[in-house]
Amino acid sequence: MENKSHALAAGTFVLLLLAMLIALAVWLTRDTSGQRLFDISSKDAVTGLQPQAGVRYKGVQVGRVTSIALDPQTRGNVLVRIAVNDTAPITITTFASLGFQGVTGLAFVQLDDSNEASAPLATSSTRVARIPMRQGLVSRLTEQGGHMLGQLDQASQRLNTLLEPDKQQAMVEAVNNLSKAAAQLGRLTRHADQVLSGNGPEGSANLPRVAAQAEASFKSIQTTAERLRDSAEVVKGAAENFRRTTTRMNEAGGTLDKIARSTEALAATSTALNATLLPRLSRTSDDAARTVRQFGRVAEGLAEQPQSLLLGRGAALPGPGEPGFAPPLAEK
Repeated sequence: MENKSHALAAGTFVLLLLAMLIALAVWLTRDTSGQRLFDISSKDAVTGLQPQAGVRYKGVQVGRVTSIALDPQTRGNVLVRIAVNDTAPITITTFASLGFQGVTGLAFVQLDDSNEASAPLATSSTRVARIPMRQGLVSRLTEQGGHMLGQLDQASQRLNTLLEPDKQQAMVEAVNNLSKAAAQLGRLTRHADQVLSGNGPEGSANLPRVAAQAEASFKSIQTTAERLRDSAEVVKGAAENFRRTTTRMNEAGGTLDKIARSTEALAATSTALNATLLPRLSRTSDDAARTVRQFGRVAEGLAEQPQSLLLGRGAALPGPGEPGFAPPLAEK
């Protein structure tokens, strides 16, 4: 019975000691500083981030992650709530991103500020403020890696198209043509060096002779320019004379004015002729036509009865039904 009491006392002592150690650990690890709550809403995945994960401000531990859940306000986003010490300078320009610890894959929340002179971000337990989330290095690398893989796929497809047999033949021909062009360029360069040095083959152009010809051409151009200048002076004088003549012709009483007046007088004379002379000429022609017709009838009568010129026209023969009418005798 005494052994059992000793064992119970020893067990009770061990339990009390363990409770004291736990209380001491809690007391030593307690956070005596004030805590502020902030929410972070992320549209990207937060793989590797767990509750009680660290929150760092520019690499300095300033808080812990308290909870991770889906965002009830924004569909498809993840809501991460963090508790940050009062000493952390959280402002309205502070932003969050995910960081990773070495090769373990465990994530933590990294806070940074683009403008430390901004106003502090106000928050409370009833109205928790939100800090915007930006893509971290791993997220950017993953996104860029997808783009790079797509571009690599396109480059491989283009390379396969470029390495087709007909394309290879075209490339070989292009290289051959380039080689021929380089050879021709080399020959042309050597020929140009010979021409410039005056050591070219017989009959080829050389620089001194070309320079002499150019000087003669320049002198000829200068002489022609002087002649053109003299001709321009002559043309200028002729143009001035033509301008004065044109001015005189356009003045009142000038040539054009006189021609206009003569045209008006001619138009008035034509109008008078149309009004007086032409009707008279028309009537005279009508009278002459009647006279000609009457003369024609007289001539026809004289042709039928010439004696009428001396005896006059006799009485007309009686017609049918008139007294003294005799029908003509029928020809046998």
